Amino acid sequence: MRKYILNTSIISSVIGAVSAVQTTRKGPRDWRLVLMWVSWAITVALAIGSVMEQDEDARELEQR
Repeated sequence: MRKYILNTSIISSVIGAVSAVQTTRKGPRDWRLVLMWVSWAITVALAIGSVMEQDEDARELEQR
């Protein structure tokens, strides 16, 4: 779990969520808002995927 919390890509996606929440509360509700949340979800998915891949690579190197 620590590998996810301390990863910089996960931290940056959380900061992006804060920005998206503020825009949702204060900004206009149009197609750009939906696009912002979709891009945030993609960012989170890529961040989690990269952490999983790094962990898999590290385990693979340990086994050698």
